[in-house]
Amino acid sequence: MWLAGNSGPFRVHKLEVESPSASGLKILHISDLHFAPGQTAKQQFLKELADLKPDLVINTGDNLGHKDAINPTLRALEPLLEVPGVFVNGSNDYRAPKPRNPIRYFTGPSKVQAGQALDTNRFMRELVGAGWQDINNKSARLEIQGISLGFMGLDDPHDHLDELESLGQQATEIINAGLRIGVAHAPYMRVIDAFLENHASLMFAGHTHGGQICLPGQKALVTNCDLPTEFASGLSAWSNDQQEAMLHVSNGLGCSIYQPVRLFCPPSATLITLR
Repeated sequence: MWLAGNSGPFRVHKLEVESPSASGLKILHISDLHFAPGQTAKQQFLKELADLKPDLVINTGDNLGHKDAINPTLRALEPLLEVPGVFVNGSNDYRAPKPRNPIRYFTGPSKVQAGQALDTNRFMRELVGAGWQDINNKSARLEIQGISLGFMGLDDPHDHLDELESLGQQATEIINAGLRIGVAHAPYMRVIDAFLENHASLMFAGHTHGGQICLPGQKALVTNCDLPTEFASGLSAWSNDQQEAMLHVSNGLGCSIYQPVRLFCPPSATLITLR
């Protein structure tokens, strides 16, 4: 489908990544729900994602898309909250959206606008109370199916809330994990490079919406950060002189209620199976 928005059509991408230390693990990556009351098609799709039987959910933020979004978002996520998960926030999890000129995205990363403050702490408490791990500028460890997983997380880099200096300590805290995973909302290159320098093997981010308005073949025109457009969505390798890691950037499942259109870039979630 070449044209989509907050009502779908929604897709699931299924990928495989080589990772012998965690072979068989199924990771569901969701991001950028931008959820608002009345988005019943999106709510139903989220509920159906539990049927994929993931072992782990990674949520890379911007869940909230309206001043009254917290309760309906929690209801939509309810089946997935029964699965072990980790999450970080995006700027929209702190403030309700405001109208903005979409043309400005073509001039560089957008400025964070001071919309109505949301009860972010309550939303996070609900996620943690259901069993998900808050990894905003902190590490976490999980053992799933006998596989030791270590997470390094950052609060939203787009909002300059990322504490890059914390990653050294985070890496120390998960040093014995069989698989190190870096998680942030916005894939700024400073963040991806820092995860790589701290020996992440897998990295997850959202924020770009896959470009949102793309050319045919989902060729992104913008990323709303400094990430090159060829990395705007999907799975790619990111490397430096010493090492390489796999980066997955989600298309996201929503967009702002004030710019509810996607072109050649369908809203989606991704199921990654490690082999």
